[in-house]
Amino acid sequence: MWKKVLIGLTAGIINGLFTSGGGLILVPAFLYILKMEPKKARATSIFCILPMVIVTAIFYSGNRLINWKTGVLCAIGGIIGRFIWLKAT
Repeated sequence: MWKKVLIGLTAGIINGLFTSGGGLILVPAFLYILKMEPKKARATSIFCILPMVIVTAIFYSGNRLINWKTGVLCAIGGIIGRFIWLKAT
């Protein structure tokens, strides 16, 4: 349990410092420390990153630093692109 908490804490600090990079810490930690299979490590990383991104977005939104039009349009494109990729594989 402590390994998992420490991995999450490290990813959160890196995410806070650089506004991204949680996956850079999480995926290798899941692979090499927790011995997860690669696909499960990536999926778990995405799940863990979501709360960090939400908290970061709240802080940036509170400081009026988000360009909502650009963000929403890019998010829509990303969602559509992901569905296309999933259908192709």
